[in-house]
Amino acid sequence: MACVLETPLRMSVLSEVTASSRHYVDRLFDPDPQKVLQGVIDMKNAVIGNNKQKANLIVLGAVPRLLYLLQQETSSTELRTECAVVLGSLAMGTENNVKSLLDCHIIPALLQGLLSPELKFIEACLRCLRTIFTSPVTPEELLYTDATVIPHLMALLSRSRYTQEYICQIFSHCCKLRHWHSCGFKSSPQPLLCANGPDHQTILFNHGAVQNIAHLLSSTSYKVRMQALKCFSVLAFENPQVSMTLVNVLVDGELLPQIFVKMLQRDKPIEMQLTSAKCLTYMCRAGAIQTDDNCIVLKTLPSLVRMCSKERLLEERVEGAETLAYLIETDVELQRIASITDHLIAMLSDYFKYPSSVSAITDIKRLDHDLKHAHELRQAAFKLYASLGANDEDIRKKIIETENMMDRIVNGLSESSIKVRLSAVRCLHSLSRSVQQLRTSFQDHAVWKPLMKVLQNAPDEVLVVASSTLCNLLLEFSPSKEPILESGAIELLCSLTQSENLALRVNGIWALMHIDQIMSTHGKQIMQAVTLILEGEHNIEVKEQTLCILANIADGTTAKELIMTNDDILQKIKYYMSHSNAKLQLAAMFCISNLIWNEEEGSQERQDKLRDIGIVDILHKLSQSSDPNLCDKAKTALQQYLA
Repeated sequence: MACVLETPLRMSVLSEVTASSRHYVDRLFDPDPQKVLQGVIDMKNAVIGNNKQKANLIVLGAVPRLLYLLQQETSSTELRTECAVVLGSLAMGTENNVKSLLDCHIIPALLQGLLSPELKFIEACLRCLRTIFTSPVTPEELLYTDATVIPHLMALLSRSRYTQEYICQIFSHCCKLRHWHSCGFKSSPQPLLCANGPDHQTILFNHGAVQNIAHLLSSTSYKVRMQALKCFSVLAFENPQVSMTLVNVLVDGELLPQIFVKMLQRDKPIEMQLTSAKCLTYMCRAGAIQTDDNCIVLKTLPSLVRMCSKERLLEERVEGAETLAYLIETDVELQRIASITDHLIAMLSDYFKYPSSVSAITDIKRLDHDLKHAHELRQAAFKLYASLGANDEDIRKKIIETENMMDRIVNGLSESSIKVRLSAVRCLHSLSRSVQQLRTSFQDHAVWKPLMKVLQNAPDEVLVVASSTLCNLLLEFSPSKEPILESGAIELLCSLTQSENLALRVNGIWALMHIDQIMSTHGKQIMQAVTLILEGEHNIEVKEQTLCILANIADGTTAKELIMTNDDILQKIKYYMSHSNAKLQLAAMFCISNLIWNEEEGSQERQDKLRDIGIVDILHKLSQSSDPNLCDKAKTALQQYLA
């Protein structure tokens, strides 16, 4: 019985199906088992490297019959094995082929086949499963629907080098994470992991993945070693539990980090060097290895810089730059070391010079291939520049002085690829932390104009970074502030304060710190957004930022009345003054200090009202605090009452 097709077959499709294709399928129904076996073997030889033949056989209904034969206990082991091989070959075709196989419920049939005592059949089923699970159209959750599957796969690891290779590869792809370099840095509020990423890591970890896979790193098979290494890189990513465990695992008397460092050596294949660098990078970012450890400073970082050189393949340069950007993203010292290693900043400028001549390319497939690589290279370069310039003013200056850098960023903001646009915005955001550059390069190139275009109808992950950059361009000393406000930015920012995305609400409010003018026209909306954040279940950092926003509002000449006439907000400030977290207490104290400052008009009335709701009593308590910052701030505030 054939799979149900989504649309009726057209005569044009049927006409393309050759008589030989029908013949292959017809032979699967022969009453003679030996002829069926020979038919499957002939089909296997016919589909190798022939996508058209594969599609024909799928259309003619070969898959359900192959699955039937594969699952029949009366079928010989050889026949069942050959059926698995043909199904695996069909899966190596197009993504539509894989979808057709999934529609025929191939995965449960193959998983059932793993219960067989016959090793060759098991290996064929695993090879086919590997091919299917490495396809982007296959949901990795399908591996986890039956709780018995993972323990059984762990048990099969010891059967042969092929079971080891295929199972590790399946684990790597079924613990898939949306890598940081495809959607943003860790500092982005957007999640870095796919919906079930952490759960998959936990399931594999709890079923002994680390212990079962570690010894495979000493296998005589290169493929097994590589797949085990890749599996560890996926398990360790953003996972302190796994990373902390890996640090202490011994393989043949050596700790895993030492083994990873050996795999970084220049005589090892580039694929192995890159993957071991990823393992060490992810363990470092997860806190299992210190950033000043020699294996990071002297081994991992230089290896990744080396991967960025023009001698490496394009894919290697992209992977090396993105991994390096992730490694150094939050560590100032690593940023400084990387910036002076092998002229990295200048080296990255070559990433923008590919392809050298698009107009000379006439082959459409070649053109698409080259443009794809060009996008990937620019995306990687922007990300690494963003990490390099995250903290150090001298590094930012060197980046901006790189050949045509500001022009490249401006062009990147209007790229057709959203990934390139996001990376360009991140780079711009990193560089916008420089007061000097805001006043010079940013003004000379009028970067606010393309930035405002990016903010129009952009997805949230782009909006978050672009609006953060806009906040910097709206600072008092930025010459871009006035033209931005005149271009309609206020309406845009006010719309952000109503967003369901918390980070966008905070950015919108931060950017609207032109206080009295903004509060006079949009104060109600802003105060509503502030209230929602302070009432919600948000982390300490977000609430601290929001209280700082209130402190800025309280510093306005007329805007402070919006706080004084809002009893709900006053009670929230009072609550956070007595909070268990000192950061929140201090932020709330800034609000009070700005409200009671006695040199400003109306201070007496504000002081009296705040005294009536118990603020002075709290100030007296805080003046005895063991925290010197809280103590000093409370005493300063009390002096305003005595003046």
